[in-house]
Amino acid sequence: MSLMSRKSAYDTRAIQQPVAEPAPSPTALKETVRRLLADFRHRALTTEQMRQVPAENLSALRDAGLYKIVQPRLFGGYEHDFDVLADLVIDVSGACASTGWVYGLYAAHQWLVAGFPPEAQRDVWGENPDAAVCGSYAPSGKAVAVRGGYSITGRWAFASGCDGAQWAVCAAILPSGADGQSGTAAFLLVPASDYSIEDTWHVAGLAGTGSKTLVVTDVFVPAHRVLTFKETTSGRTPGSRHHDNPTFAVPMLANIPSCLAATAVGAATGALDDYIEMTSRRVTRGAVAGANSRMADFPTIQLRVAEASACTEAARDVLFRDLRARAQAARDGREITVDDRILSRRGQAFAVSLALRAVEALNASTGGHGLALSNSVQRAWRDANAVGRHISLNWDAVGTMYGQLVLGLEPKGQY
Repeated sequence: MSLMSRKSAYDTRAIQQPVAEPAPSPTALKETVRRLLADFRHRALTTEQMRQVPAENLSALRDAGLYKIVQPRLFGGYEHDFDVLADLVIDVSGACASTGWVYGLYAAHQWLVAGFPPEAQRDVWGENPDAAVCGSYAPSGKAVAVRGGYSITGRWAFASGCDGAQWAVCAAILPSGADGQSGTAAFLLVPASDYSIEDTWHVAGLAGTGSKTLVVTDVFVPAHRVLTFKETTSGRTPGSRHHDNPTFAVPMLANIPSCLAATAVGAATGALDDYIEMTSRRVTRGAVAGANSRMADFPTIQLRVAEASACTEAARDVLFRDLRARAQAARDGREITVDDRILSRRGQAFAVSLALRAVEALNASTGGHGLALSNSVQRAWRDANAVGRHISLNWDAVGTMYGQLVLGLEPKGQY
């Protein structure tokens, strides 16, 4: 029985799309990204000053097929594992962390949309397989049950990349059911035509992400465009049953925050490269350190380079190890347990903490030149620190959750 006939036999409303051509290899994708990096690096200061990713960057990523990394093949995607996407996010973020952050979310949200019911997937990709989806995960809006779905109203902050998106995922608490139990947190898919954007993004780090506020007033969302937190954090989503690749059933928080963490790792990696280039040819001018001394000759500088290098490499290893382990478990048909999920969360947050250690070591020794807003090391330091402020990646919040688990307590947090 063919792929399509199997799906139709399972569900008459199953996705009916042609299978895509063979996906480009990870090596080919890295080479594609490499060709874009010089332009992203050249525009990094402009991106920050614009407070959103330039259309040229987004178009280049889209036209190169880089939104498709983890998108279902039934809609033209490549269905690579998330470690492939995280690796590309690191590369992009090394040139411009704001571009890397938005790129990672746009691409990761192709995988998130695959968890919604098939009808919702057709809504998003039916006419535009390259549709970009932004989102705001905090359930800050109000949902009211109406015939056929929900009416939502609210303000959703931190919607990164919203200026270039065609859809948004807005989180809300669904009203309580007839059983009187408390409401359920859920993601609701809303087209760009149904929300306005309020410019609230004036920040010191990741300034170019354009993480503004979505404003929605009494907008109807049909029931098929709803995905509950419980479904996606467990991996048991309506959409996962309609794609042959079992990695669509990996719990959401084992995957998507890894792309955000990869932004910090990429920023630190790019900062290290730039620091080495600048410092290897820099000569001191101050009387205290001794004029006309090569910076590269100072043992403290050598140690900072070694520390930043070790931290960034370790951060990559942690991220990739956990992503690959979860994907392999899904392929093997093994349950991804709560312990596994929290281990992934620990790795994501710890990778960011390592990236922060790296950029701190570098930025602290850039001297007066490092104060310039155009200094790439200083920008990476601010950007990585902004990643570390994210609630999903803050080491204090996530690290204590892991500690609670291994100490026999009920973990409190997002996993």
